[in-house]
Amino acid sequence: MTSTPPTLSVRVADLIGRIYPDVEPNIMASKVIEAFWPDETPRRKRARAPGNKLWSSSDAMVITYGNSFVDGQHKPLDLLHDFLNRYLKGSIGSVHILPFFPFTSDDGFAVTDYRAVNRHLGDWADIRRISDDFKLMSDLVLNHVSSQGTWFNEYRQGHEPFDKFFFEALPEDDLSKVVRPRTNPLLREVATANGDKHVWCTFSHDQVDVDFRNPEVLLEFLRIMRLHIDNGVQIIRLDAVAFIWKEIGTSCIHLPQTHAIVQLMRTLCDFAIEPLVLLTETNVPNVENLSYFGNRNEAHAIYNFTLPPLLLHALLSGTAKHLKAWQVSMPPAQLGCAYLNFTASHDGIGMRPSEGILPEEERQQIIQAVRDFGGRVSMRALPDGGEAPYELNITYFDALKGTFEGEDEWQVDRFLCSQTIAMALEGIPAFYIHSLLATPNDQEGVEKTGVNRAINRHRWDYTQLREKLDDLNTVHARVLNGLKERIDIRCQQPAFHPNATQFTLHLDERIFGIWRQSLERDQSVFALHNVSKDTLSVSPLSINLISGETWIDLLTGEEIAHGGEDIELAPYQCRWITNRV
Repeated sequence: MTSTPPTLSVRVADLIGRIYPDVEPNIMASKVIEAFWPDETPRRKRARAPGNKLWSSSDAMVITYGNSFVDGQHKPLDLLHDFLNRYLKGSIGSVHILPFFPFTSDDGFAVTDYRAVNRHLGDWADIRRISDDFKLMSDLVLNHVSSQGTWFNEYRQGHEPFDKFFFEALPEDDLSKVVRPRTNPLLREVATANGDKHVWCTFSHDQVDVDFRNPEVLLEFLRIMRLHIDNGVQIIRLDAVAFIWKEIGTSCIHLPQTHAIVQLMRTLCDFAIEPLVLLTETNVPNVENLSYFGNRNEAHAIYNFTLPPLLLHALLSGTAKHLKAWQVSMPPAQLGCAYLNFTASHDGIGMRPSEGILPEEERQQIIQAVRDFGGRVSMRALPDGGEAPYELNITYFDALKGTFEGEDEWQVDRFLCSQTIAMALEGIPAFYIHSLLATPNDQEGVEKTGVNRAINRHRWDYTQLREKLDDLNTVHARVLNGLKERIDIRCQQPAFHPNATQFTLHLDERIFGIWRQSLERDQSVFALHNVSKDTLSVSPLSINLISGETWIDLLTGEEIAHGGEDIELAPYQCRWITNRV
């Protein structure tokens, strides 16, 4: 076996001491290293230095289920691979395939076997083929497992080591401070070989929380991480990571041990031969979300959860004032870290990240508009027994059918504007498959499953979809081609590197404008986005275009003269004005 670099052992042992103070740290550190690098798996002698070389302006991601495309004949993963190569190759280089394991509920997030690919999708060979062509992200669903999976069945029978794998509590325990993302009862009573137990279920009674106080749970998830890495995964998404450590009498969210576990995983990734990126999924208020960067020692990337609701508000209201105010206060990502900018995902549009940013009256306006456009609202439980909006369930395309005034004819332009803003911001842009395809609300899916989130999880008949995409007059083709054109332009601009300098411009409230400058300082881009249905104009002097430079709008090819005529923006028009083409 290869010798362990002392710095790795020391770092791991230090973190183990913070997570498990009652365990001998050096012995546990050896077990951690063996779990992540079994046998003679090679690793780096020194940790990868923090830097911005894990991504570039050419990076963009698509988020999709393994069975977003079906035809009744081919394996869904084969259809997905065909779609990616046929329509996205050369434009989008990364793909997040949502949980592709056997499961019992929540569309994959109640996993029964982390070591297998769902046979209804394909197999590991299909996953590896996709990873050969695209940078692959997979989910580490580490907070909970299926109540019908092997782990929980073994627990109920009292078999080691699973008899200590799940978090138990008592009905009389003080759980009043626990932060909940759902409204169902937190505890579930189950019969086991060791008597009746009450197990913790943060999300649903089919998703039973594991107990990370048991070091064996951590070791098992590290082995699972290694399996996924060996099968081509380069980006690891830590699902619901904020909830993994519990202490009775506390909020049971963002506890210090949780952050230490993320730091441990980051340390292992930084010592890996493979260029790995760790992404945390924490749908919480902005300050809490930012904490998962740590001191450049936790997540490489975090979801920009505040963007979707604030961007939606801007385009529904016709004013970017709250979007601007938030963006001005956002810190740049630290060296070696990046934001993942998205507007839609397999879940709904989270409302918690807008808390403290949007006035309650305007949050209610968004909720009403979403309902008017065919969407649903999912609630979460509050410690006082009440409820509050947790997320909006609607496709982002249909969420932009109109404004607070009602539906209108600007849906496509408004939607393209939303995605263009996400592309321009500091960070890596990520596009949900149904945003790329302008998929409407799947009301039939909601009625069939009784699950609000099904509204944004449509399964396309692949043959029918290809017919729509091949007809350039369909809304699906117009949106996909329009987005690809802008993605392709973005990828060629050094100023859109995920860590390039960014400043928010102070313009008309109806214009969301930012200035980006490349790390090498040889390119500037003034990105202007009209979030209203009004025709607006901006003086070139107001955005400080440098005289003596040739300025071109990347999106139209139009030359913009310093001190010349005002720059006009049609309703929902976007302009990326640069000095380097």
